[in-house]
Parts: sequence; C-alpha cells; structure tokens
Amino acid sequence: MPDGAIPTLETQRLVLRSPKPEDYPDFKATFTSYRSRFMGGPLNKYEAWMLYAAEIGHWNIRGYGMWMIHDKNTDETLGMAGGWFPAAWPEREIAWIIWPEKAGRGYALEAAHAARGYLYAQLGWEGAVSYIDPKNLDSIRLAERLGAVKDHEAATIDGNDAVYRHPSPAQLRSSQISDGIELEISHYCDPLFKPKGMPVD
Repeated sequence: MPDGAIPTLETQRLVLRSPKPEDYPDFKATFTSYRSRFMGGPLNKYEAWMLYAAEIGHWNIRGYGMWMIHDKNTDETLGMAGGWFPAAWPEREIAWIIWPEKAGRGYALEAAHAARGYLYAQLGWEGAVSYIDPKNLDSIRLAERLGAVKDHEAATIDGNDAVYRHPSPAQLRSSQISDGIELEISHYCDPLFKPKGMPVD
C-alpha cells in the first residue's frame, strides 16, 4: 500500500498516520529500552531497524498496520497503535505501544479505540485479539478497558502470552462499552483531570 493510501485518523487529541522515516528515532529509543521488555526487547539497533521496516512493510503486505500516533497540537510522536498480523500469528491483533515518557495520559486507549473502530467499520473485521505478556499489567488493564476478555481457549503465539479477545462490532453496538471508553477518553482530554493510582496507558 503506497504511503499516500494509508488513511489518517483523527481523535480529539491525536492524529494517527502512516509511519515515516523521520519517526524512527523515537521508535528506536523505545524498542532498545526497558519499555519494550514485554514485546521481545530490548532490541539492538539492527533489530529495532528491522522491526520498524516491518511496521512499514506490513501496510503494503496486509493493507493495514500500525499507525504512528501524533499529538494533534504539537505533532510530536507518542507511540503506535493499529492492526498487526505477521506470519505465524494465529489471529489478527490490535496492538499498541506508547513511548515511555508519554505513558499514563490515556493516549493508548484513545488511539486503540480509534484504530479498532476503523478496522471494524472500514475493513470489515468481525473481531480481533491482543497478545499480551502476562506480566504486562498496564496492557492487560488497557485491553480490559477496551472491553477485551481473556480467552483461555485461543491459540497463543508461543505459549507464553495471554490472549485477550476484543468485543465484536455487534457486541460493541449492543453494550455500553463504547460509551464507557468515550467517557474515559473525555476525562483524559480535560486539562484539569488528574488520574489517581498507577499510571496506565
């Protein structure tokens, strides 16, 4: 898929658009750091470069992929979110990562919610999963806030990950999950909102 054909998504605070070469330094800094420990990292510089090339190539091979998340006001990159389905993945995944210094502000929730909405409405996905390291409590909490439920029967990638199954489009329409997500996002968009407890994405 040519770069110009990759759709751009906008939310109240964010712009999700195609990953570009100039976004790579932030990606490399994160994936060569401790932040990536639940996603096969920390990687060396070559492995990080190969993974970023795969992020871009995934769009061409699959027709969807991971968007780079940008702050709408400053244009700085905050992380990535979107669809992910490399070889050997049992099912299509909704995935996310936020740069370490940007965590805890609801960006992953806002971006993943928008990405899932596009994948369901525009590409006709009838569901998705998220493969999460059982020790990655922040991502597990985020998956649950998105309405995903642990699927003990689903095939895993390597036997060491937990599978969280997202609600289908029909389930989202027939429940209050989307309304709850929108309400939580609106709190994060409020400049006076100060979340309590552990930072979550």
